[in-house]
Formats: sequence, C-alpha cells, structure tokens
Amino acid sequence: MPQNLDAVAVRAWCRLALDALGRAREEIDSINVYPVADGDTGTNLYLTVESASQAVDAAFTGHEPSLPSLAETVRAMAHGALIGARGNSGTILSQLLRGMAQVIGGTQGGPGAGAGDGEPRGDADHVDGPTLARALRSAAESAYQAVAHPVEGTVLTVATAAAEAAEGTGDDCGAVARAAYEGACAALDATPGQLAVLGRAGVVDAGGRGLVAVLGALVGALSGRTVAPKSTVHARVEAVEDTAAVECEELPGDESGPAFEVIYLLEADDAAVTRLRARLDRLGDSLVVVGGDGLWNVHVHVDDAGAAVEAGVEAGRPHRIRITHFGVGDAHTTPQPPRERAQRAIVAVVPGEGLAGLYAEAGATTVPAHVGEPPASGELVEAIRRAHAREVVLLPNDAELRHTAAAAAEQARTEGVRVALIPTRSAVQGIAALAVHEPDRRFDEDVVAMTSAAGATRYGELAVAERQSWTMAGICQAGDVLGLIDGDVAVIGSDAARTAVSVLDRMLSAGGEMVTLVLGESVPDTVAEQLEKHVRETYLAVDTVVYRGGRQAALLLIGVE
Repeated sequence: MPQNLDAVAVRAWCRLALDALGRAREEIDSINVYPVADGDTGTNLYLTVESASQAVDAAFTGHEPSLPSLAETVRAMAHGALIGARGNSGTILSQLLRGMAQVIGGTQGGPGAGAGDGEPRGDADHVDGPTLARALRSAAESAYQAVAHPVEGTVLTVATAAAEAAEGTGDDCGAVARAAYEGACAALDATPGQLAVLGRAGVVDAGGRGLVAVLGALVGALSGRTVAPKSTVHARVEAVEDTAAVECEELPGDESGPAFEVIYLLEADDAAVTRLRARLDRLGDSLVVVGGDGLWNVHVHVDDAGAAVEAGVEAGRPHRIRITHFGVGDAHTTPQPPRERAQRAIVAVVPGEGLAGLYAEAGATTVPAHVGEPPASGELVEAIRRAHAREVVLLPNDAELRHTAAAAAEQARTEGVRVALIPTRSAVQGIAALAVHEPDRRFDEDVVAMTSAAGATRYGELAVAERQSWTMAGICQAGDVLGLIDGDVAVIGSDAARTAVSVLDRMLSAGGEMVTLVLGESVPDTVAEQLEKHVRETYLAVDTVVYRGGRQAALLLIGVE
C-alpha cells in the first residue's frame, strides 16, 4: 500500500530531523568553509529545525485531543523555521520548508489532493507521492529566488537535485522521499568539483550535508526505517578532468569577506522588501531574504552592521536582531587577550524586560522568553558560553523548558563547564533562588541552598483565557481571568484584582512569610496597592515585595515563600 504524508508523519519528520542534525552537528560545523568559515552551519541548522519542531508540537498541543490538519502542521513547521532561522544555511532551509508548505498546505497550485487531478486540497489529511514531488520542486525554486546571487555547489544545488530525482517516482511518498534523498546524496558528493573553496578544503558543502540529513529523516518518518548517516568529510579532489571547475572564480566567504553577519525578523510589505533587497545587496553579500505574508527573515554579511539594521527600520519593523562578528580580517581591531573565566555564573530564562533588568542587577545572564516563542536549547547554550564561567547555575523558570534546559546543560558540560540545573517552574522561584545565591560558597552548597529556596516557593499566575475550555476549576470562557496555582487553574474570575486576592488567600492558607508580586505591563499600580493592603491587613508578619515585569511578562506572577 502506498505511503502518504500526513500530519503525524510531518511531526515525526521534524523530530527525526532534529535528532539527525543533533548527531551530525559537530561534523557539519567542522566542514563549514562557505560562504564563511565560521564553523557554525551544523549548529544553525539544528536551531532552525528545533524551532520548526517546537512549532509543530505546539500545533498538536493546541488541538488536543484531536489532531491538527496537514495544512496547519506544515504551515506551523514553516513558520517555526522562519522565526528561528539561523545563519545562511538555516535561512535557506526555512525557505525550503516554506516552499514545501505552499504546495502541501494548499497555498500554491490550488488547494490539496483533489479528486482525480492530483492537486493538493487544503483540507486533505494527507498527500500522495506526486504532490510531495511537486512540493520538493517548489522548495528548490523558492530557495533559489530567496538568494540574491545563487551559487552552484551549495545547498541550492543539492535541493534541486533532490527535486529532480523525486519527479515521476510514483504515488508512494516513501519512494519519492527515498529518491530525493539519493539524488541529494549524489549531488552533495559532486559539490567539491563545483565550488573551488570546497575542492581546496576537501569537503562537501556543509549546508547541503545538513539538507541530506533532513531528507534522510523524511525517509525515516515515512518508512519507519533509520537512514544510515552520510559521511560529512569528502576525500580531497585529486583528479578532476575539467580543472576549470575546481579553479573557478573566487567567491564571497574567504578571508577578505565582510566583518559581520546580520539577521533579523522583519514585518514589512512586499514592496518595501523589494527595495530592501536592492539596498542590502549594495551593502554586502550572502544576502538571503525569506518569508512572505508580511513576515520576513533577513540575512546578510556586511561591513556596516548599523546600515543593514537601519535599512530594515526604513523598510518596516525589524526585531530579534542578531549581529555576529566573524572575527577575521579586521585590520582596525586590536587583538584582545582572552578574558579570564569567572568562577560561577547564573543563567536564567526571564519573561519580560523588567524581570530581565532585575535578574541582571543580581548578576545573572538572561535569556528572554517571548510569548509563543520559548528559547531553544541552542540559545541557552549560547547564554552559558556568554556567561564565561567555570560553574553555571541554570534557571529555566518554566516547567515546559525542563527538557530544553537539560539538553543545553548536557551540551555545556561537554564543553567543560560545570552546570547545575535547578528545575524552577516560574520566574518567582528563580527570584527566590537568586536571593540566597552566594558565589563565594562551595558550588554544591550554593546549588542546594538555591534549590531549597526555589522549592519552598509556591507560584501563582493570572492569565486571560483565549477560548472556552475545561479547567480544574470548571469551564472558562474566552476573556475570563484565570488564577493558576502551581500550574493548575484554581480560580476563574472576571476581575484581575479580585481573582488575584482569591489566589493569594488560597496560597497563604498554608502559611508564608514573603509574597512576591510581578506585574505585567498592562496591570495598573492600584492593583498592587490593593493586594499589598490585603496581605498587610489579613496576614500579620507577611511581607510583600512588588516588581514590574514589563512587556512580555504574564498579567501577574505571585510567589509565596
């Protein structure tokens, strides 16, 4: 019976691709010589797919106990890759996934697998082999269109070869995926003969190698069989009949390339993005602009990072701006001696600008948590590296981040950092842990004290219901104020202040010495004053401290210790 691609298979594909890139990450990093030899292609691809996988998981969670449609799933995958894309190869991969989603999700070539015509239909629960082959073709074409100056011997070449190999394979999605994978492998092996910098280094293209891993994961998701990993290191090209292929024109990415990589998400219309492409193309190279429908991911290598960001400001609203200095070829930079590692540091995930400031004042390295966009493990690893300490205490401050934080801690340990993960489930537990932190104490003793303080802090939260649903406290309607205690809905109300009072009373019924209140940006000071007065008049000897969480923070966070 022919295999078809459905929502469950897409979810499995994302997870298998993440696992495959996780295993191959270091190898891919080691062969990263184009467009810039900065050794991070494997890491960037991993972070991009991690974001895509998280978005797909969120789509499944949001539809429980039913399943999301195939169209919803592939669109979530593409959107997650878009907002989480890192580096040149990650940005191109996100466009490859978007190109596939346009066909599978029914936004290109007509909506999903129509009766007898082979066209996709937006409400279809699966697609067949010919539709998957068209999706792979759409992926390759859209990726070429996204790159300002396409170069052969790169991931673009590998994607095109995969699409060509998949065509005419039949109705079985598994057979289509297998053909695409084998075509990609053959194209990858040929890349050193197409791009001089690869031939000199004796390696295949790193981005293409990552795409091979992703396509191998697609084969695994459809067949249930693991695809043997492809070796990343290519034998040095010893004999090439057409030496001109190896001695071809020098391309951007060697030592003389731009000094900065600039990446940002951009909210802008199509006309503004067209003008932006032209402007950035004049400023630098390795320009890739992907996305659509008002949201874009912009990637470029430039010498003037400020000008690249300014161009984005003129085009629309840039955010999540990342600027990386390549660290080579800057004659105006005086080499600095290596910075001495600190003995101990705190790394914390914080939801809100105000809390980030509070944690930073306490000496913590912070990682922002945006609504609907939890940080990936790679971001936590980067923060641990940024802390530059021999010992790190990691505070995830969210129950949903426990696996992500554990993966980051494990990665940091392989790099020689001693990491202790304290399973804080709320930012108020992190505040309690920070309050007892003593950097001069023995590491184990400090971790035990911080863990104890966090564990002794009950946490509550106010949130607004987005839709009607069942809760532990009954049925809520959209717009209701929900009072959560230790992650479970305990109170349903219509007024934030009164709901907060009910939550406080329940939390303090078991005793407490200190109440911590963290107010979101939209909550007026009068609410805090009302709650402080209630605690003072009702619970003798209980102190209250109030902080402003700022943007992105919850409506109200409550801690009782």
